[in-house]
Amino acid sequence: MRLANATPDDRSLSKAMYLFEERLEEETNGSIEVEVFTNSVIGGDREIFEGLQLNTVQGASMSTGPIAQFADEFNVMDLPFLFANEEEAYHVLDGEVGERLLNELEEQNVIGLNYWENGFRLLSNNVREIQTVEDVEGIDIRTLENEWHMNLWSALGANPTPMNYGELYIGLEQGTVDAQENPAGNVVNSHFYEVQDYLTVTNHIYNASPFMVSKPFWESLTEKEKSAVKKIADEVQQEQRQMNLQEQEESFAFLKDKGMKITELSEEEMDRFKEKTEQVRESYKAEYGDEWLKQIEAQTNK
Repeated sequence: MRLANATPDDRSLSKAMYLFEERLEEETNGSIEVEVFTNSVIGGDREIFEGLQLNTVQGASMSTGPIAQFADEFNVMDLPFLFANEEEAYHVLDGEVGERLLNELEEQNVIGLNYWENGFRLLSNNVREIQTVEDVEGIDIRTLENEWHMNLWSALGANPTPMNYGELYIGLEQGTVDAQENPAGNVVNSHFYEVQDYLTVTNHIYNASPFMVSKPFWESLTEKEKSAVKKIADEVQQEQRQMNLQEQEESFAFLKDKGMKITELSEEEMDRFKEKTEQVRESYKAEYGDEWLKQIEAQTNK
């Protein structure tokens, strides 16, 4: 069982994969041998997902943005300001709505088991401190290869440029882009603080990171092995989320110590960011309807 991601080795998502390896081999008495490939060693998110489809990769975890390139239903997860906090996200993802979304992956020859997390995305840049919506205008920002991420930053007046994560540090260093947006752990482990001066806690998108296996691989397992994979995936999910929350806290302290200016938006300004990006939800509804969005909003009482 080859597990892969595009995430730096020190991030909680990668640590969770090594934990999965150790636990699953023990649980199955070695009937499933696991190899872990982190940090884009065998490709970026797109290549890894295609690997799952072809069964050249048997397990992976990645943010929902790249998954939406293959399964349209996942676009809803990358709309701005969908969840107020982690608890809201867990409530939706670990319930019926999250399960129904994962079931959509079967058409892509992939089995979704549960949701790990990348965390809330934050904005960093090396142009100026971002305290208001207006401060975002004109900044060249790297985004995921996902139209809703690009639409979000366009709505805020920035110039979005999709770029492979593996190329991002060089892009920032050379000034191809001024800014990027990622969870705090990525800012630390990919050393973005070396080429970025300002970090703003925008929490504009919560990144779930589904844990998936290749459908052909899944179907090759015995029922006992399937049960073991599911059990360990669920155990690791809980531990990974806890690791990620701790990592986020430690990352803020580390970045502050490294001299980054960390800015918390006022409640009033956060509302302005939400209002400015409301058009992104409207565009989404025009393209895909509002069935998934309504289900999520019903669960978060919005």
